[in-house]
Amino acid sequence: QVQLVESGGGPVQAGGSLRLSCAGSGRTLEGYNMGWFRQAPGRDRESVARLRWSGGLKYFPTYADSVRGRFTISRDHATNTVYLQMNSLKPEDTAMYYCNAYRSGDEHWGQGTQVTVSS
Repeated sequence: QVQLVESGGGPVQAGGSLRLSCAGSGRTLEGYNMGWFRQAPGRDRESVARLRWSGGLKYFPTYADSVRGRFTISRDHATNTVYLQMNSLKPEDTAMYYCNAYRSGDEHWGQGTQVTVSS
């Protein structure tokens, strides 16, 4: 069973940066498609960035249009951790951010970490 724990959220001013971490435990995250999602109050959860597994140790990233060029998803195989580097943050990036691991019907979510961007 995979457990995911996010950290790194908090308050930040517009234009600032944060790095979110998603630590996996229970089993390796190798072979899982990894993703960061976010949900703002009153809105649906949306995909922010994904790291899709393409075999072996190869993964390729995709981003929502709203964050492309500002956010970067990456992973550290040695520590079983996935990151989301967020730069040039905007007030509209304010949301609860969730880590997701998925493969072949096996899906896991973390508990979320709050990001609040003030103008």
